[in-house]
Parts: sequence; C-alpha cells; structure tokens
Amino acid sequence: MKNIRNFCIIAHIDHGKSTLADRLLEFTGTVTGKDLQAQVLDDMELERERGITIKSHAIQMDYKYKTQDTRHKTQDSLTSNSLESYVLNLIDTPGHVDFSYEVSRSIAACEGALLIVDAAQGIQAQTISNLYMAIEHDLEIIPIINKIDLPAAMPEEVEDQIVELLGCKREDILRASGKTGEGVPEILEAVIKRIPAPKGDPDTPLQCLIFDSVFNPFRGIIAYFKIINGTIRSKDLVKFIATGKEYEADEIGILRLDMSPQKELSAGNVGYIISGIKTSKEVKVGDTITHVKNPSPTAIEGFEEVKPMVFAGVYPIESEDFEDLRASMEKLQLNDASLTFQAESSLALGFGFRCGFLGMLHMEIIQERLDREFDMDVITTVPNVQYKIYTKKGDLIEIHNPSGMPEVTLIEKIEEPYIRASVITQTDYIGAIMSLCLGKRGELIKQEYISGNRVEIIYDMPLGEIVFDFYDKLKSISKGYASFDYHPHGWRESKLIKLDVLLNGEAVDALSTLTHIDNAYTLGKRMCEKLKELIPRQQFDIAIQAAIGAKIISRETIKAVRKDVTAKCYGGDISRKRKLLEKQKKGKKRMKQIGSVEVPQKAFLEVLKLD
Repeated sequence: MKNIRNFCIIAHIDHGKSTLADRLLEFTGTVTGKDLQAQVLDDMELERERGITIKSHAIQMDYKYKTQDTRHKTQDSLTSNSLESYVLNLIDTPGHVDFSYEVSRSIAACEGALLIVDAAQGIQAQTISNLYMAIEHDLEIIPIINKIDLPAAMPEEVEDQIVELLGCKREDILRASGKTGEGVPEILEAVIKRIPAPKGDPDTPLQCLIFDSVFNPFRGIIAYFKIINGTIRSKDLVKFIATGKEYEADEIGILRLDMSPQKELSAGNVGYIISGIKTSKEVKVGDTITHVKNPSPTAIEGFEEVKPMVFAGVYPIESEDFEDLRASMEKLQLNDASLTFQAESSLALGFGFRCGFLGMLHMEIIQERLDREFDMDVITTVPNVQYKIYTKKGDLIEIHNPSGMPEVTLIEKIEEPYIRASVITQTDYIGAIMSLCLGKRGELIKQEYISGNRVEIIYDMPLGEIVFDFYDKLKSISKGYASFDYHPHGWRESKLIKLDVLLNGEAVDALSTLTHIDNAYTLGKRMCEKLKELIPRQQFDIAIQAAIGAKIISRETIKAVRKDVTAKCYGGDISRKRKLLEKQKKGKKRMKQIGSVEVPQKAFLEVLKLD
C-alpha cells in the first residue's frame, strides 16, 4: 500500500490538463502505439469536438522509480540505484464551472492534486475555486506551471501569483509543457515524494466509496470505487449501504485504458465492480459498498449532495416517447450525478421532466448527449432558478416553474437565490465588467489587486440574472481574459413578476418566465420581436403578446400569407373586388378559429439567448 498514489489534476478551463495527462500516460508507457492520440482520456465524441473535459476520467499507471540506497562502507559511501514499482491512480477532471461537481467527487477519491496554471494566462477564478475545494479535503497540492514553451509565457509573474496564493516556496513550483513533454519526469517524482500513500487497513471490514458509474447495455451498471478500508475479492457477496441491496461481485478490476479484471483489490486502490445491476436507482454516487458477512457499521462521510442551479423543462417532441426519455435520463444520470429530474406536465408540451442543471453549458451538453447517445429529440423550455414564495396564509411554496406560481393576490413575498460571484480580470476591463454586473442587479462587495495588473472583483448577484448570457457577455467584453466563478449565498426578497407570452390569446406556458419588475417591459418587448422573426407565417394573422397578469405590455403581429384574389378583376366595378375580399376575410377568420400556431424548437432556444 505504501507504493500507491492517488491524485487528480485540477485547473481552470483550457490550462492544458488533458494534454499533460496524455504526456504522463505516454511517459509511464500506459498508452502506446495506435492508442496514443490527443486527449486520450476524453473518450466522448462531444469532448473531442469542443476540446473540453466533461467527465472525470480515472486511469491507473505503473511507474518504476529509481530510489537511491546509500550504504556506508569504509570511508567513502557507495550509492546504488534500485528500481521500485509504484501504482499511480490518476483522475483527469473538467475545468468549467458547470462541472465542478465532477471535480468535488474526484477530490474525495484522492490524497493529492496537481494544480496546473497556464504560463500565459496566470491564475484564474476556477483555479482558485478548485484549489479551495482540494484544501478543504486536506489534499497535498503540487503547483505546476504549464505551457512554458509558449512565446507569450510569463513563468516568473505566474510564480509570484502562485506563491502569493498558496504560500509555498518558489522551488516547490514545477515548470512543464504538456505539448513537448518537458518537466514530466519531475512531476512523477514529485507525485511519489510529496503525495502521501493512502491511509487505511486492508484487514478491517470493507468500505468502498463509489465516485462514478456508467451503464453498459450488455453488463448492466459498472460502479467505480475507491477502497478506503478492507479487501474485496471476485465473487464476494457485497451490500450497498444507502439502498440496502445485496449483490455478488461478478467481476472486479482496475481501470486502465480498458477495464482490467483482478482477483482481489485492497485498501488504497481505485477500481470498478460489475454485479449485473440493471436498475439505475440502485446505484448512488457517494454510496458505500461493504461485505454482507462482515459489514462495516458506518458509511463513509463527507460526500456532498449536488445543488442544481438552473431548472428547465425537457419534453419529448412526440408524446409517446415519454417512457423512452425517462429511461434515457436515468442512464444519463448514472454517468452524470449532477443531473436531477422529476416528472411534470405542461398544457402546451404534454408530459416531460423538470430538470436541474449546474449551469447553461451543462444544460446544453445534456441536450446534446440525449440526442447523440440515445437518439432523443427534445424541446427545452426557458431555464429559470428556484424561488421561494410566502403566501398570505403563511405557507412556503418552492417553485421551479413559473406555471406553478399562485395568484398574485395570494402572495405575501417572493425570495430569490443570490450568489457570491468572483471575477478575475485585467485592470483594462474593470469599467465594462462593473457596468455589466450592475446591469444584472449586482452589488459590489470588494475589489482586490492580486498582482500587477490583475484584479479580483467580488459581487453579490441574483442567480436568475446570470443563468442566461452573463458568462458569454463577460468573455466578449474582456476579450476572453476575465474568468468567473460563483457559489450560493443565501436568499433575498425581490419584486418578481410572471411574464406570459400569448399567441392569438393562448398562453404558451413553455415561454413563461419570472423576471424582476424593472426588466419586465424591455424583456417582454424583446421576446415579442424575436418570436416575430422566428415563427413561420401562416394563412392567418398571428398576434404575439407579452402580458403581466391581464395587462398586455407589448404586441407584434405576424401578417398572414395572402393570395391576391382580386388579380383576375382587371377594370370593372369596385363592388366585384370587394365581394371577393369579403369572402377571403371570412375564410381567414374561420381558419384563425381552428388553426393552431406551431412554435419551432429553434424559437425556444433563440428566446433564451436574447441579448
């Protein structure tokens, strides 16, 4: 056990985590030949296309390290080098703020972390956020400056930032390049020397922490675990503490590029278990596995539940696909524990699910994965956050959906969630970023200079204001230099109202949204204008209205596609033309009564991105 090292790689998005992981795998000979490609661990097509990591990936490496053995003989000492084998369990984690739950789970399964900072960009918001998470779990941090081969690299300045942030010595900071492979041997040496071996006793009752799971159509659910205490053998009878279910361990093994079966695994190791589980509800991430015969009396603590930030409805386009969508969501939830969902129905869209996501990118990725992995065509409604409504009777109602809002006359007050946001940027962009935050009802808490021309601005903001386009706008006004991170910061009372969109007098509940009273008029006007562009013209006039309660605040009309019925009347009496036009008018009126307006999926998505 003293030769096992469990560590993860943490950093801000695009600081070169996956590339450096490729070099580590290449250097230790874990991946060779035709398997060697860029982003080896990112096995999802979507990850390769976008160049981001969405899922944490665990892999085991064997590494032979030269230990120096000094023996004293006569006057001079002879030093002999002996090779010692080490087992390194590496977890590559995502860098985007929307996938921070993946990072927290990886950290729970490790004793150390490689903190990677881009030599050209310096420390960014998510770097600090992930670092604090690792420090809370008492992980040994190894700071690494990556991309030192870039012409724009400023390793000296970045070193100053790291020393200031971590309070470490300059010589503790390693320099490397994921592209050229420079500094990789020093990283492996630091992992062995600085990261402690896992603590635990192979002879006590079994305790395994499940940190991830995947669904395999042939073998059922495969759970990934880290053994805290005890030893597990193939064909053992095991029990999942949270669900109380018992299974036989058909196969256990370690995670290489492919799964590698083993006879037994003991404390400190990371591996997988296949026990023919078919129902996804029976495996929970954060659960503890133990033996049936000699069970552990307690489950492993310290695993946090996920807190969704953004809620949206996901509905199948064809209503008969509802059960297929449920099965797809359950399989997806196995692989992405931060997705939460519950069934709901809508007048306009039928049966579907109210889903909780960690952010807008997370929502977009889930939609893509449903389409690619399960071939499900879905409609997603306007995303919103959770609100607390206090009624005049003293009841508290939590709503995720504007359609669940009680009558205005029954409401005492509405509270909305606030976040503490941290923006790290260069001093040139402070003005533009401050006006953006103030426009989103932000409240400046403090402003700190980190180093030279880099500043951290901390704001309290309503979560509802940042779920749409805040991140995109921040990136564009700061030319990509600002970085952003946030965490929940309580609830505050707000003047919120429900804004409805009506098409020919019928409310489209999928487009309803809760908004602050100051933004309602402009938002209503913009939504109507956008829908006018996106809804195709029909044979009859379509009135698009934005309403607050019974009060219409904006209106646009999509004119009917008309046929020129008077074309055949050239010259002659006006009454002949009028007779034809009256006949057409009657037909249009009848058509409007029976015709229905289809809102294309593109229109739903475009309304979300209103600028």
